Amino acid sequence: MNHLAITALLPVVILILIGFFSGRAGLVGSGATKDFSNLLFWILTPALLFKTMSTVHVEELNFKPVAMYFIAAAVLFLGYIFSKGLSRRSVVLALASVFSNTVAIGIPLVSLAYGQEGVVILLTLVSFHSLVMLTTATLVLELAITKEGSSGRPPSFGKHLITLFRTLRNGIIHPVPIPIICGLLFAQTSWMLPSFLEQSLSWLANGFGPIALLLVGISLAHVKVGSYFKSAVALSLVKNLIMPAVVGFLSWAMGLEGIPLKVMIVAACVPVGANVFVFSQRYEVAQGLITATMAVSNVLALVTVSIVMALLALF
Repeated sequence: MNHLAITALLPVVILILIGFFSGRAGLVGSGATKDFSNLLFWILTPALLFKTMSTVHVEELNFKPVAMYFIAAAVLFLGYIFSKGLSRRSVVLALASVFSNTVAIGIPLVSLAYGQEGVVILLTLVSFHSLVMLTTATLVLELAITKEGSSGRPPSFGKHLITLFRTLRNGIIHPVPIPIICGLLFAQTSWMLPSFLEQSLSWLANGFGPIALLLVGISLAHVKVGSYFKSAVALSLVKNLIMPAVVGFLSWAMGLEGIPLKVMIVAACVPVGANVFVFSQRYEVAQGLITATMAVSNVLALVTVSIVMALLALF
């Protein structure tokens, strides 16, 4: 196995295992996961998103590698939903197939492999990763919820407009897009947060990753993984191998090469990001499968990331 992959992935696996054994030991009961999920969704996620976007200066970013990445992600995301039909479940599973853990795993992995040049390229992706993917997923999820709640009769043009308005309203007035937009707008000003607010925000943002991973492990302790194992492996392979293959092919076909190409492929091959787990808990859909996929994706990544990075080293 590639030692860089092991170095970046082992802390994630260890936190999931700590959560798992805590759950099995009864230190945290299954009933508490709902409260922890609310904490993540309503407090820690907005803090992380605002903190990430509040340092983004658009004029300094190179968007070509990022554009290639998002085009590939859109192909897989929309293709999955199209093949399964629009529903909350298909949207969350489609998000799992494309949403990477670009921060906790991606940044140390790219830093070790490609140095500061690679990190700068990756941080451009990180800056817009949540903005594009989570906002899109939110809008599509709200559309799926509206569809599931319809009576089944063909809607009139007026009802189409009402549905569109409700979807946009629910998708924007939401704990994901609002802090992203506010953070991005704040970054374009010359303002500075008071030090006590900056420190508080940093603590909340830094707490998201560890708590989310512990919660994955705790949830895993109360889920019968066997019934989800095959589906979790299949979804993990799509995320860990098919996603980087599509990113690599489309990016190469559109003229991307060198370290920018390699960084985008590595970003695509890292395991499923914790925000997918938070979405599944929040929207109460595919919770068992997403929990199992989070664990399987991270364990498989010890092998799949090593394979991908070994192949990239040949070029």
